[in-house]
Amino acid sequence: MFSKRIILILGLFCFSIALNAQVLQKTKSPTKASIYSALLPGAGQVYNGKYWKAPLVYASLGTALYIAYWHKKEYLHYREAFEFRTDGNEETTDAYVDIYTESNLVTIKNYHQKYRDLGYIITAGVYLLNIIDASVDAHLFNFNVNENLALEVKPTVSSFQNNNVFALSLCINLKK
Repeated sequence: MFSKRIILILGLFCFSIALNAQVLQKTKSPTKASIYSALLPGAGQVYNGKYWKAPLVYASLGTALYIAYWHKKEYLHYREAFEFRTDGNEETTDAYVDIYTESNLVTIKNYHQKYRDLGYIITAGVYLLNIIDASVDAHLFNFNVNENLALEVKPTVSSFQNNNVFALSLCINLKK
């Protein structure tokens, strides 16, 4: 009777140690990471401990914004040239009088307008990817990736309708 109590107490003690070990495991909140990245791009990556991703986020956003800015500047320049050409006032002339026709100016203006808009769309896409990346990193923070997990790509030959077909097979192996 006494030994059963000791075994029960030891069992409960070991079980409580196991529970405490799971509670002490570090976790990251995907919600927090998403909010941080939404408020300040790259902050969610820093929260997750992926410090090297923050400069990539800023470089991507900066590049997309610069492309949008440059095309906006060119668009306004060619729009002004087209307006000077078509305003009916002889005193206003544009810099492209003997270089481009009115049709060329419209084409160039529309080209820069299109890529200005595309730059803004890419900026919004990079911003959203920043938030998604922070959330996914937080979700996978405790995901076990070690040497026992292997992904192999092997060339294979399969038979399909009496013909040999060359293909690649993707095998996920958990080595023990």
